[in-house]
Amino acid sequence: MTSMFLAAEASRPALLFWSQALFCLLFCAPSGCCTSCPDQCQCTNYSGATAVLCSASNLDEIPKDIPKDTMFLKLDANKITSVPNSTFRHLAHLQEIDLSKNAIEKIDSAAFKGVADGLRLLDLSGNHIQRIPKEALVNLNAMIRLSNNPWHCECTLQEVLWEVKLDPDSVNEITCQTSVQEEYAGKPLLHILDSGINFCNMHQKTTDVAMFVTMFSWFTLVISYVVYYVRHNQEDTKKHLEYLKSLPSTRVPKETISTIL
Repeated sequence: MTSMFLAAEASRPALLFWSQALFCLLFCAPSGCCTSCPDQCQCTNYSGATAVLCSASNLDEIPKDIPKDTMFLKLDANKITSVPNSTFRHLAHLQEIDLSKNAIEKIDSAAFKGVADGLRLLDLSGNHIQRIPKEALVNLNAMIRLSNNPWHCECTLQEVLWEVKLDPDSVNEITCQTSVQEEYAGKPLLHILDSGINFCNMHQKTTDVAMFVTMFSWFTLVISYVVYYVRHNQEDTKKHLEYLKSLPSTRVPKETISTIL
């Protein structure tokens, strides 16, 4: 009996939260009496913890009128294509952002500016992201999910993985759809890096080769010009000598001819 009573007491706060949330969804949300809520979303609030639920709402952009006290933001399963700079700058209390299963292709470098300190989870899985600026994620303390995106594997992505806190349950699902070297396309990025491959070294080698080719081209151009200049002068000298020899009334001293030659 005691254990049953303790279990019931322990579950009471959770039951109270969900019963109040259900009441808010059924009776308050349509009239806005619980909190101002974006169109096509539902909002719940319990003890100051506001959750904004916009899952599968056919949104093509992130709502701009999200309540300032929002802590949990669900935007998954929509048609959002980008995350512009400072999108969440007024949401200082955010702890979780779920942007999974959208059509996101572009994330600006300051997209998450303003929520860096308190954010605990950022879900970007299941989108169309190929590249992401390192600056967009490196200052976040949150656990980040990047799986199931068509990543282009190169130095910047490798640096992102080195500096952010990745969700360990989904890290093996970060796969290279394309790569700076075709042989790595279709392979899990973590396995590639574990094998000793360093995309940043490849980038440096490519830069070095390009610089060498450029310098060699300039050197070849200079040599070609020198050769042309010398040959052109030789031809002019011969023409001048033949002209002097052709003059009937003038004899050219041998010393002059030897000097010219």
